[in-house]
Amino acid sequence: MKAQDRPLGQTPMREAMAELAKKAATDCIPPPEVARKAETVGVTKGKLDVLTTVLLGILAGAFIGLEAMLCTLVTTDAGPGFGTTKLLGGVVFCLGLVLVVVAGAELFTGNCLLVMAWFSAKISFGRLLRNWGLVYSANLIGSLALGVCPSNGWVTGS
Repeated sequence: MKAQDRPLGQTPMREAMAELAKKAATDCIPPPEVARKAETVGVTKGKLDVLTTVLLGILAGAFIGLEAMLCTLVTTDAGPGFGTTKLLGGVVFCLGLVLVVVAGAELFTGNCLLVMAWFSAKISFGRLLRNWGLVYSANLIGSLALGVCPSNGWVTGS
């Protein structure tokens, strides 16, 4: 747009920002929609059968246990330097959480959002406690089972 065609007070920068605002679309979900989504996911997780919940919980516990073992392994070698070692530890720490999300495993901290479905009266308090108990216990079993493997020599072959 030429300077004489531009409205008074409209600079090229403002013009560019206005054009960008027209073309840009956000993927942001407003808070009420996030709450509805949490309720829906809570209802779905609350209705899972016992076997599925326990197996997905054991899987999540094993993933987090694996993450902890690998993070300990990476951070105990100070050869690359303190900062680099801590950075590698942080990257490895995220790996377990990524595995939980990608595999769709049931981690207790994620299931704490089931309280949203309970507040909305979409699941019962008993269903909430059942899910929490199963997932918490299964996470513990998965992490402890992973801890037994190296102590029995299953990993090293000795």
